[in-house]
This record gives sequence, structure tokens and C-alpha cells, in this order.
Amino acid sequence: MTGTAQQRAIIIGAGIGGLTAALALAGKGWDVQVMERTPELKPVGYALAMAPNAQRALDAIPGGIVAKIHALAALQGDGGIRNARGAWLSRNDSAVALERYGHPFVVVRRAELVGMLHSLLPQGYLRLGTAATAVNADDGGVTLDTGEVLRGDLVVAADGIHSRTRPALFPGHPAPAFAGLTAWQAVIAADGVGTYIGTTWSSGGEFGMLPMTDGWLYVFAEAAVDAPMLRGGHGDEKAELTRRFGHLYAPIPDVIARIDGSSILRTDIHTMRVPLPSFHVGKVAILGDAAHAMAPNLGQGACQAIEDAVTLAYCVTSAGTVGGGLADYTAARLPRTSLMVRRSEALARLATARHPLARALRNGLLRAMGLLGPSAALRQADFVMRWDHPAVSGTPAS
Repeated sequence: MTGTAQQRAIIIGAGIGGLTAALALAGKGWDVQVMERTPELKPVGYALAMAPNAQRALDAIPGGIVAKIHALAALQGDGGIRNARGAWLSRNDSAVALERYGHPFVVVRRAELVGMLHSLLPQGYLRLGTAATAVNADDGGVTLDTGEVLRGDLVVAADGIHSRTRPALFPGHPAPAFAGLTAWQAVIAADGVGTYIGTTWSSGGEFGMLPMTDGWLYVFAEAAVDAPMLRGGHGDEKAELTRRFGHLYAPIPDVIARIDGSSILRTDIHTMRVPLPSFHVGKVAILGDAAHAMAPNLGQGACQAIEDAVTLAYCVTSAGTVGGGLADYTAARLPRTSLMVRRSEALARLATARHPLARALRNGLLRAMGLLGPSAALRQADFVMRWDHPAVSGTPAS
């Protein structure tokens, strides 16, 4: 950047994307202020899969973040996709994946990841219980619910799928649309229950399990639905999981039986089917779910927010001006994340197919790919996993 004055960034939202952006910008010498409307950091969701591309992005931030994540996370071994009877449709070889992508697949608790990112921020960078009520894209002004007005050289909107900043920046643009999907999450103690790594694609839904640290198991499920589901009591959610997946092969019925119904989280899935025209307006950048909410089936929601954050910090620091850097950021991130949104929803349609013919064709295709060896399925994921941070390639990544 030109000039000697320290650049200032104001970040709205202290989720994974916002905290990563704060660390990435602070690592490049920016003065950073993070505004979080909730009085404490309580991430929504139990766990997330940290894919190699997200770890590669975090490698660009000083401080050994990836090594810290590995210390918190459970490494994932061989796994894949099974059919409703338990037969393999597609299998992954973790050793081949590690060699191909340079990082292992890991699962980390969201709360632990957020806590770790927060702990790496310098003192005074985060203000809890402080909501941004208005943003001025022209002068970088952020009005807070206290009446205070902050101004920055850069404003980062990382305020999630229900972003208040997005409609202000892009009035009239379609909000994330209901994808015809609903999803559940839970954790159980894995002692005494047989488990596997991966997912089961059944009729109209999928059921998955991933091991976590300290003997816990992350359980997730997704189903195709015609409309958003009514919110019921905790027992209703467990009953719905039993109705949809309790007939599957062991140990799935036992896993469902062990879930504490009061702990189940369910979310109707919304996706950004109509991409934003840009990921910046004036001095404001938008990232993460606020910019490109997607179905969870590629496991890339948080991972793409991390890519956004490190790319943004690189672009606005490397370009001659903040405006030029923001244009580079949009050019780098808009095409890639739009593809992720489309591919995630397409994969969700496959995983939750309801028509018997569609399921038969899907299963046959997966089995045929499996005959080509363990690298065949991985090649389909190359567009996700082989992303390089722009600091590595020298140009904005796409």
C-alpha cells in the first residue's frame, strides 16, 4: 500500500470468516476492530470438516494456525459413501488424499476453532455486544447501536447468511433461497458404538458420522423436503431422524438412539442461487455466508470463508489502493464461490434423491468411478482442494 499511515479495517461479525480476516489483516500490519453483536462468542453448529484448501489458506497467516488446528482436531482416515444397505458406493484412501493435497482432512469443534482464532487476536481487537446498524460504503463509516460512528479504510461484512449489510449494499438483490433441504447436527459419546467415517445416501436423505477428539462422534443428516419444516419440540427432531434413517444398517439406529434429543440442531438450508454482482461496494467487502451461502454437501461453507479472508487481506495489501485491491478480491472470489454454490446444491440433489431411478443411476455412476481406483473420486474434488493462496501463485486465486 502507498503511504506510511497504518490502514484501519472494521470487521462486522466474529464468526470464522470475520476472525480469520482480522488475523490475516493484522498479520499484514492493519489496525483491526471486530464488531460482534452477541455478548459472547457462541458459534452455531457443533463441528466442521477442515479441508486441505482451507488449511492451505491458513498457512498464509503467521502464527502456525494449522498446527494449532491439528492439535485440536481429529484426523480422518479412510471413508466414503455407502448405500442404504451399507455397501460401499465410493471409498477414499486418506494416504492418497494426503499425498495429493498436502494436508489431511480433519474435523474440529466449531467452538474450539473460534476460541483459538479469538485467542490469536491482539488485545482490544474484538468488541462483543456491539452491533453495526448502518454502513457507508463511500467513506467507510460504520454506525454502531451505541450511536458511535467508526471509520476505516476498509469495512468487511462477515455477518452471516442473515447479513444486514448485504441488502444495504445490494438493494433488491435476491436473498439466499430455500434449497428444499433441511439438516440436523448432534454429537454423541462414541464409546461402545461401531462407527464409520463418511455418509450413507438413502432414499431422500443422507446420514453421516465423523469422529471427533476425546471419543466423541459428530453426527449429521440431511433430507429433501418440500417446504421449510415447522419447529417442533426436541423429541420431534429425534423422532424425525428415527423415521427417516432408523431403518438403515447398524450402527445407525444405535447412533440415533444415543442422541440427546434436546441437543439436536436443525437448520433449513438456504443458498445464494443468484450470485451477487460483486463482492465489494466502495470501501466495503463482503465474505463468507453473507456473500455466498451454500449447501453443506461439499463441506466448504467455513472453508470458503477462510479462503475469502486470506485472499482479501492479500489483495488489499498488495494492490496500490484499497479500491484496486477490492476489485482484485471480487475477481478472485466471485467465480470460484459461485461455482461452489452450484456444485454444493447439485451434490445435495444427488445425495438426497427421492426417485428410485435417480438413485439407481447415481449409485451405478459412483460404483463405476470406484472401479477406476481411489484417486478417481479425488480427481472430482480437485477443483475444491487444489486451491492455492494468491501469495503462492503470485496472482489472485480462482
